[in-house]
Amino acid sequence: MDVKTASAVRRFRLVSFVEAVSFVVLLAASVLKRTTDFNAVPVLGAVHGFLFVLFCLFLLDAWNRTKWSLGRPVLYFVLSVVPFAGFYAERLLKAEEERWVAAAHGRKAQDAPGDRDEQAVGA
Repeated sequence: MDVKTASAVRRFRLVSFVEAVSFVVLLAASVLKRTTDFNAVPVLGAVHGFLFVLFCLFLLDAWNRTKWSLGRPVLYFVLSVVPFAGFYAERLLKAEEERWVAAAHGRKAQDAPGDRDEQAVGA
C-alpha cells in the first residue's frame, strides 16, 4: 500500500463530491430556466461537464492504482449519473480513502487518526 494510491482515492473522492454538487445545482438551474427568466444552464452545464470529465479521469486513475474489480468503478460511475447518489458515492469513497491511508501508514483502518481510543491512549 502506498501514499500515491491513497492520494488517488482522495482526489477521486473530492472531485466526486464537487461533481455531485454541480449536478444538483445544474438540475435546480434547469427547473429555474423552465419556470422563470433565469437561465444559467449554459454556464453551469459547461462547469458540470468539465467536472464530469475530471471525475471520469480520476475514476480511471483510482481504478488503476487500487486494482478494483470492474464492479466498483461501474458502481461509482452509475452513482454519478443518478441525482443525489453522488453524495452516497462520496461516503463510500471516504471509507475507502481511510482504509488506504491507514494501510499506507501501516495501521488498521480503525486505528486511523481521529479514532477516540487512540486519542485517549495518546493523552
